[in-house]
This record gives sequence, C-alpha cells and structure tokens, in this order.
Amino acid sequence: MNYRHLHVKLYLLLFIVILFGSCQKDEILYNEEIEVILDETIDEVSKNDLDTKPADLDAHLNWIYEMQETSGLLESAENTDFVSLYDNALAAILFIQQGNPERAEKILDFYNSKKQTELITNGGFYQSRNSSGEEGERIWMGDNAWLLIALNHYEATYQSNKYESLSNALDNWLRSMQNEDGSIKGGINSDGSIIPKVTEGILMAFNAVKGYDDFHKGILNFLHKNRWDNTLGVLTSWPENPQYKYAMDLHPLGNGVFQDMPDDVLFQANRYLNSQNVTVTGEEITGYCFDDDKDVIWLEGTAQMAVAFASIGRFDKSETLIETLEKTLLNSTTVENAQGIPYASNHGTSYGNSMLWDHADIAPALSSTIWYSFAKLGFNPLHLGRKYDIPDGDMFWIANN
Repeated sequence: MNYRHLHVKLYLLLFIVILFGSCQKDEILYNEEIEVILDETIDEVSKNDLDTKPADLDAHLNWIYEMQETSGLLESAENTDFVSLYDNALAAILFIQQGNPERAEKILDFYNSKKQTELITNGGFYQSRNSSGEEGERIWMGDNAWLLIALNHYEATYQSNKYESLSNALDNWLRSMQNEDGSIKGGINSDGSIIPKVTEGILMAFNAVKGYDDFHKGILNFLHKNRWDNTLGVLTSWPENPQYKYAMDLHPLGNGVFQDMPDDVLFQANRYLNSQNVTVTGEEITGYCFDDDKDVIWLEGTAQMAVAFASIGRFDKSETLIETLEKTLLNSTTVENAQGIPYASNHGTSYGNSMLWDHADIAPALSSTIWYSFAKLGFNPLHLGRKYDIPDGDMFWIANN
C-alpha cells in the first residue's frame, strides 16, 4: 500500500473542504461529506490490500498466494474448506520472507482476533477449522508453537511489537503445558483428553519460546532421558512402539533446532528412503517416508530434508531433492499459472499405520509447497529460534557429552 499517496489524497480533500467553507453550507454537511469520502478511500485501500500480490510470481508461489481467503486464512488444499494452523503459520513465515507483510498480517490478525476466545479462555488455538475461520477442532501444541515461531519472524523482520500481547500469551500457554519431567503436553482433544507427548511438538516449543531458561533445560532433560537413542545419535518418536520408534521429520527438524547437531543425523534419514510411482504421472521417484514402513514418499518431509541439507552446505543433496519434488508438481484446477506439490507421492500410510486422506497424493498441498519454496529460497525457518547460549553440559547431542 502507498501510504504517502493516501496522505496526499486526504490532505487535498481537506483543502477542498476548507476552500469551500465560505459557501453557505451547513458545517455538519461538510463533516458528513468528509466522513463519506474518507470511508470510501479506506474501503478502496482495504480492497487493494486484499489483492496484494507481486507480479510474475513463480507458479508454485502463485498457487500459495491464491489459496488465501478473505478471512486471511489459507486452505490446506484446493476445494477442501479445510484450514490448518500449522499450514497458516508456515504461510505467514513465507510471506514475511517474501517481503509481503500485508499477507502475513492477515493471518496473524485472524489469530489475534481469537486470542481471548480460544487461546486464553480455552487454552491454545484450534488445530483446524473451515476457511471462514469457524468450526475449530482440537488443540495441537506443536501447531501453536509454529504460530509463535511465525510471530517471532514478524517481530525480528519488521522490528515491530504489533503482536507482542499475542506472542506473550502463546509463550505463557506453552510454558503452562510443561510437565514435571520437562516434557510438554501434546495438546487437548475435542473431548478434553490430553494428547500424549509428541517429540516433534516439543522441539517446536523449544524453538518458539525465546531465550534459554528452566523451561528449555527441562525439555532437554526429558529428551535426553526419554527420546534419545545414544547408540545411533538420533531423536526418537515413539519408544514404546519399536515398529515406529523413529520418525523421519525428527532428523531435519532436530538439525534445524539444535545448534551443533552433527550432520550425520541427516544421512541417517536414509533409512526412510524408498522409490514410488507418482500417482498422477506414473513417474518413479525416490524420497523419504514418514517412518520405517517405507510405503509412501512424504513430499513435505522430503522438502524439509532439502532445506536441512542446504543448511549444512550440502547443496548437491538439496538440489537433487528439489529436482525430485519438481517431478510431482501439479497444475491447479482453479487458478491459471499455478502449481503445487501434493502431500505424498502415492496413497499409503502416514506416520504409523493410519491411512492418508483420499486426496493426499492427487491435490496440491500447502505444507509441501511451502517447504519446497523454503528449499528454493535456501531458507530455514528454524534458525531464527536457535539457542546459542546453551551450556555445553546440556547439549546431549554432541558426541562424548
């Protein structure tokens, strides 16, 4: 928005009113005219705000921009009426990285408007809702941590305290979810039951809450004692279930969150590599599964690995994965010059033995496409929250610690 031009326009309007003030019109009429003109100008600006989109966007970025609804929220996939808190936090970070604060603010403003009714009153924002922002369902702690990460990016990039109250409320809520053993509750189901401890979400809470204090130290104590395989030097997800003890996303996310995490953790993710035929094109590609059953290629996770490899300077590995992801790009069915990457290459199971949703392999997905965008940009959203003042004795992931 060009605020300078707006100010000039308003000054001219005021000058015209003053100039004609000697005419025999009632003062109230002038005030009403000013109010009407100003309202029209503001309405015009608001409509322009809804259309903020750089020209000549790459097709994948164009698709992401087009997913944003008038509510400010982005649908997770085309024609689904499904909105994810995690996906929208990622989108806000991407818009900030793209230099488009207006788009990011639409997302952050929506959640700010729900701060009292959801975050403070109920505890946490809903994990999902419809595209108009209603019918929210269950509270996932890790997704709330991602929203705080997005707010941290906004504050750091624009040196703004616009969302300070929201950030503080999320910080307080995440801290309140900590258990005595240092772990973080996974969230709250719709029936009020507590979601079990989730390693990935705990990592995100560690990254999202600023500084390094007893909250962070407690998390590291828990992870070291309960979610660390000292033999392999990797984080674990479900130690009680040997078949799904390990999860692929903990490799790139752990490497992104923890300073001096050995690069080997990324190469150990080779255990999840497998080849599948892409449902839509039939072309065979190789990428990473969610877990050890290797029945599907998780394209969002594969993009996370591309981001992580670039972060350690292995641009050859990153570029190979980017080229693989580009073989799965799908044309939008609703927008011209728009493409996105589906959630998975083929239909199969997600983490564990739960089946993926029906369109996971045949429709562009926001999370996969945004992580692919991060990889193309050479940008790791987790590096902002890295802690560089952790005592050496607390960094259990360093060899011989």
